Amino acid sequence: MTKTIALVAHDAMKDKLVEWARSKKQELKHFEIYATGTTGGRLIDDLSLDVKRLKSGPLGGDAQLGAMIAEARLGGLFFFIDPLSTMPHDVDVKSLVRLATLYDTPMAVNQSTATAVLNHLVGEEV
Repeated sequence: MTKTIALVAHDAMKDKLVEWARSKKQELKHFEIYATGTTGGRLIDDLSLDVKRLKSGPLGGDAQLGAMIAEARLGGLFFFIDPLSTMPHDVDVKSLVRLATLYDTPMAVNQSTATAVLNHLVGEEV
């Protein structure tokens, strides 16, 4: 069974996520990937990854991912959070992080943890 993961990034972190995903493209091909709107567009346009795009985070994409976590349909969350900017949809971001924590979903918030979580998930696939 293919494991499902989500790739999400705040605006100031999208370049870092794309850069990381580029370096891990071969590993990412083992997963069914979901992403919020703009992030998904970047991953498709820049890397030609097969990505299922959800709504933009502030327009419900974060909530869609939270629902996937609550329904045990998401095996990992990669959310490159901008720690220096206030987000108008901060409540949605906190809810998503809270659900990932509550349901023990592997989660990464930067390149270092993303690599560690991805390596863990790839190891589970073998």
